[in-house]
Amino acid sequence: MSKNYESFLNQLVESYGSWFKDEELLKAGRMTRNLYPYTHIFSPIQINRITVKNRLVMGPMGNISMAEEMGRPSQKMVKYYAERALGGVGLITTGLVPISHYIDPSVTEPGDRSYFPRIDRSRTVFAGWRDITEAVHSYGSRIFIQLTPGLGRVGSPECLVKKFKLPISASWNPNFYITQIPCRPLGFVGLKKIIKNTGQAAADARALLFDGVYLHGHEGYFLEQMTNPAFNRRKFGRYANWQAFGLDLVKEIRDRVGPDFPIMYRIDLSLALNATYGKKMEEIHPLKKFKNERTVAQTLDYMKNLVKAGVDIFDVDLGCYDNWWLPHPPISMPPGCYLAVARLVKEYFQENNIRTNTGLEVPVVAVGKLGYPDLAEKALREGFCDMVMLARPLLADPDWPNKAYAGRVEEIIPCIGDQEGCINEFIEGGHPQCSVNPRTGNEDLLPPEPAPAAHKKRIAVVGGGPAGVMCAVTAARRGHEVTLFEARDRLGGMLIPGGVPKIKYDLINYVDYLNRAAEKAAKNYGLKIKFNQTVSPEFLKNDNFDSLVICVGGQPLKPVLPGIDLPHVVQAVDLLWNPGLADKKDRIVVVGGGAVGCEVAYFLAYELGKEVTVIEMLPYFMKGACTANRGHLVHYLERQGVKLLNCTKLKEIVPDGLVATQIQSKNIPDPYAVWRPVLPENIKNPFEKPIKGPVVELKIQADLVVLAVGLRPNVEFYYRCLEIQAAPEIYNIGDSFCPGRVYEAVKAGYNLGQSL
Repeated sequence: MSKNYESFLNQLVESYGSWFKDEELLKAGRMTRNLYPYTHIFSPIQINRITVKNRLVMGPMGNISMAEEMGRPSQKMVKYYAERALGGVGLITTGLVPISHYIDPSVTEPGDRSYFPRIDRSRTVFAGWRDITEAVHSYGSRIFIQLTPGLGRVGSPECLVKKFKLPISASWNPNFYITQIPCRPLGFVGLKKIIKNTGQAAADARALLFDGVYLHGHEGYFLEQMTNPAFNRRKFGRYANWQAFGLDLVKEIRDRVGPDFPIMYRIDLSLALNATYGKKMEEIHPLKKFKNERTVAQTLDYMKNLVKAGVDIFDVDLGCYDNWWLPHPPISMPPGCYLAVARLVKEYFQENNIRTNTGLEVPVVAVGKLGYPDLAEKALREGFCDMVMLARPLLADPDWPNKAYAGRVEEIIPCIGDQEGCINEFIEGGHPQCSVNPRTGNEDLLPPEPAPAAHKKRIAVVGGGPAGVMCAVTAARRGHEVTLFEARDRLGGMLIPGGVPKIKYDLINYVDYLNRAAEKAAKNYGLKIKFNQTVSPEFLKNDNFDSLVICVGGQPLKPVLPGIDLPHVVQAVDLLWNPGLADKKDRIVVVGGGAVGCEVAYFLAYELGKEVTVIEMLPYFMKGACTANRGHLVHYLERQGVKLLNCTKLKEIVPDGLVATQIQSKNIPDPYAVWRPVLPENIKNPFEKPIKGPVVELKIQADLVVLAVGLRPNVEFYYRCLEIQAAPEIYNIGDSFCPGRVYEAVKAGYNLGQSL
């Protein structure tokens, strides 16, 4: 049976490269309402002694930097959760709440401050939690608090510099962010203290009106480190048994809260490191240390024992930080990517008649890209799972449940999976937000409806990308007379070619949503949309608008180099608008290894079957992108045989290819090393060695050269409007101000639209 499990795991992980060749799976990622009414989604379920009104769970989408610096939940955090409860979700789970302060040095900052909310140390934090639970309950939703025994090796190694303390782990393990920094094994006294803290936190949570506790036991955090032989290689003592620490935690909670209080456990069926990296597990330090990972069979046995100890419900996924795209599936991963995992666990419980201590079947919550109502309903109807977890989809649209229940699927704001506003934002020092919903994480600042305009204006918005559409719709809703000019026959701007690769299916959903939102604004608020119309600054001036909003995008950069105008040289965006440019071109070189360059390379290699090379002058590919998004693309580009050449600079384009220069140094990072992250610009790795060495010239054969070296803002239009004083108020937003992400464009459009 174990061999069958491992075969299942290997096939599943392998499928995440070319999954989109399954047309039915690809269709599952569309925002359709073919199965409406959603009778299974909106049916109640019992967990221990409580009843949840529907089968939807809000996943633990981080509450980092949403509490006061001493740990008390702020009004920002209260309103963030209240908004999701108002939107109709049945069960909310909070983000991480550590209960290992002063034990795990990575969770507390100097001065006893923390970017995590706290439930320990002082009763001064309690009122914030009661505000949250009372707000959630007022809308008929339940809420579990997610407790974590700590971060361990995936915590920030800054504690070594700021506190002169090593990070902790289950055994001597390398830190995830800077592998040269060791993490020391936490001793027995510290582990017992964490267990006692967990019991106290659970008891406090019950007193603070939480409906249950939720243990964070997946993804390679400290609880996972203690309960997985990949990380726990102890030889002596009680916790040399890798199951013991998790079981002791559950027993302590059950002892403190009694038999009727629900306990939920988040677990991965497997770290899937061996399935991901194969032979590299024997070759790469630090991966070598982790090759003895918990098997699927061992996980199932552990889950059985957790149920005996008192766990009532599980959600199950795959992976850890070292293959981070698995626990945080990005846009390029398939819809419902872990439904097969949930079904395997559910069938195991049924076949072995495993029931909770209250005599109920053990509910299994499916996770992983399930924000498509038809797919969520189908998963429940066909018995893949008992509940569906929505994390990022509820950041994109907290009203997802209410809209799905009413059949208004076309009004749901779809998640685009870029992970820039949610995950990357707090990694870079912010708090969780959303690329497609500017109110997410800002509910305390931005009202549900923008205020009516005090003075009605005639406003022209030039450019129908996400910035332009958001601005035009918001301003029209406020009562302004708005005209939106778009040079093409469809709104969406650069997102339209961006959605051409099949792995970008979520962008298609969002482009469809933008067009529907604009149509609704035209019908209800008088928004005028002028398609196929290119306007000039002079035209706008002659029409006497009160305000102009310029969002005309950017222009692809074109290096000044010999051969740049040869006929076999094309821009990436032109290739996406017209994939026929690659016809009969077998060898293709993509110049530029940012997100666009790697997505185009993926498209060319997987969908068009081309031999692809990508050159990038920086040491890292997709620098600045979310680690999960970067990891998935780069890993599967390697599996498809795409050559990635870093520290390589384009010198010249010749008729049969190109000439580049490459630094030759042993310190050049492995371009395929996705088991470690690219550190943010403001974090210096003191162990990183400078990249110095001779520069050699490379001749690369190519039938087509694709330029993906970025955009420059198309500012000329804006400056011309200023020059001729085309209107009393003139604004420039989106890529025409600064080429960036959907995140910045949507936020700029919304903020300006509600301010005009």
